[in-house]
Amino acid sequence: VQLQASGGGLAQVGGSLRLSCTDSRRTFSNNGVGWFRQAPGKEREFVAAISWRGGTTHYSDSVKGRFTISRDSAGSRVYPEMNKLKPEDTAVYYCASSIYSTAGSTAGQYRYWGQGTLVTVSS
Repeated sequence: VQLQASGGGLAQVGGSLRLSCTDSRRTFSNNGVGWFRQAPGKEREFVAAISWRGGTTHYSDSVKGRFTISRDSAGSRVYPEMNKLKPEDTAVYYCASSIYSTAGSTAGQYRYWGQGTLVTVSS
């Protein structure tokens, strides 16, 4: 599994960005996919996750109502749509493939990780 996160960049407060996670070997279509982020000087934290068929999603309290995670019908791309961005959303965002088909918030259940994409929200 080779995951690649993309779509990061600079956004204004209140703006939107859409990230994408792709699996070049198309092997995470049967797995849950999660997104985590790590801000400078802080620990990595869970952001959102989606089950293998997309029927179940899970969000951290900090992004609930602002972020929406989805995946394409083939299951090979996962998209977190990030709206109403805040300065505290600034971080490197990582996608990861779970060892399970479900959408979990625990980093330990994710086996494969992408390289990360930087999101910067300026006020």
